[in-house]
Amino acid sequence: MAAITAALVKDLREKTGAGMMDCKKALGETDGDIEAAVDWLRKKGLSQAAKKSGRVAAEGLVAVAVKGNDGVVVEVNSETDFVARNEEFQSLARTIAGVSLEHGITDAEALKNAHYPGGGTVADALTNAIATIGENMTLRRAAALHVSSGVISHYVHNSIADGLGKIGVIVALESANSNDALAALGKQIALHVAAASPLALDASGLDQAVVERERNVLRDKNAGKPANVLEKILESGLKTYYKQVCLIDQPSIHADHNNKTISQVVQEAGKAVGAPVALKGYVRYALGEGIEKQEEDFAAEVKKAGGMA
Repeated sequence: MAAITAALVKDLREKTGAGMMDCKKALGETDGDIEAAVDWLRKKGLSQAAKKSGRVAAEGLVAVAVKGNDGVVVEVNSETDFVARNEEFQSLARTIAGVSLEHGITDAEALKNAHYPGGGTVADALTNAIATIGENMTLRRAAALHVSSGVISHYVHNSIADGLGKIGVIVALESANSNDALAALGKQIALHVAAASPLALDASGLDQAVVERERNVLRDKNAGKPANVLEKILESGLKTYYKQVCLIDQPSIHADHNNKTISQVVQEAGKAVGAPVALKGYVRYALGEGIEKQEEDFAAEVKKAGGMA
């Protein structure tokens, strides 16, 4: 029997897009004959993943996983919203989030190479799911938060299963006391983040190109005014802008917070918690944000499918 080398498995995987374990099995079944292995995979429907890999995947699920003082948010994309309701896809997204949480991996490429429970890698699991479900899927991104003491709170919007939905948020609150009051505050802030969609925790975290663009807009709107007056307008205008896009400066959406900023709410919460509270960070993932979706001509697709001119 021919030796099934890693190089042979890699070659077959590149040819077919099938998972590593499937390629190894195919080569074993065909005594190392790579062309026969390709046919074996085709008969099993496992070589179709490569054909689907170029299609835009902008739907799918955002998965949130929290354990102790650690939390992660992961986005796994599919081509259609329908697939997000597939239990196999849901299990895939949930398991990938678990792998990210367990191993502390947030780099997408490194996460793809991580071991997937049951055998193979995360990339293999994605490839197998593509072949089985019939749509392109991608692991787009992952992010994590940690506190040495306190809570990681989370919220999932448009949830379709535990920890899975269209928008996923985790919030890190640091405090010496980790109690129900702190957990409740974290939940409120996570809900706020989902609704208000801040760009950064505070002004220092904003992309300077974004700040400069806002400054230029204010400058153009007030062109012709004396330099000293313009400088004050720019300063005031940017403060207003920060209140709109920086989490700590945004007025809380919760009615019982009486329009106080998130920073004020957190500071005052120390009394209820019994120890000072610090908002250390947040992550908000909205499904498909920033992905350029393909615009399809439906009439043309129908004609093509029906062989019409």
